[in-house]
Amino acid sequence: MLPRWNYGDAVRLKRNVRNDGTFPGVPTGRLLVRRGRIGHVRDVGTFLQDQIIYSVHFLDEGRLVGCREDELVGVNEAWIESRFEVRQRVRALRPLAVDGKVRVPAGSRGEILHLEKSEIHGVVYRTHFDCLAGVPVWVPEAALGEWRRSGDA
Repeated sequence: MLPRWNYGDAVRLKRNVRNDGTFPGVPTGRLLVRRGRIGHVRDVGTFLQDQIIYSVHFLDEGRLVGCREDELVGVNEAWIESRFEVRQRVRALRPLAVDGKVRVPAGSRGEILHLEKSEIHGVVYRTHFDCLAGVPVWVPEAALGEWRRSGDA
């Protein structure tokens, strides 16, 4: 098990990192560093002898955060920004069809289960909609909007 990055290497965070209860002075669940931010490796260690953990200093946030290797990409690797993240609530901006039949009306609430990024197809999200129980569908980013509870501006 060899580390991919070393001390001083610039890396980019692939997903938001929230406090899992191990970051002092910040409530559990609070966002520590947003995806896409660039930091520098300050230390490399292991967890349970089978996971490489990088201590990454995010200068703009003023935070030194432990990151698993699968949460990082090299700063020079291709990066495609995405609007939504896993477990985020969304709504369908237009009716969505499955096998030629509209199954998800515009405005339906959903939750992101997974996302795929590609330079050719952009960002698509595997999404579960309340109106289509048990049948997640792949939806392009342009067909989704932020979910707002009633009364939200």
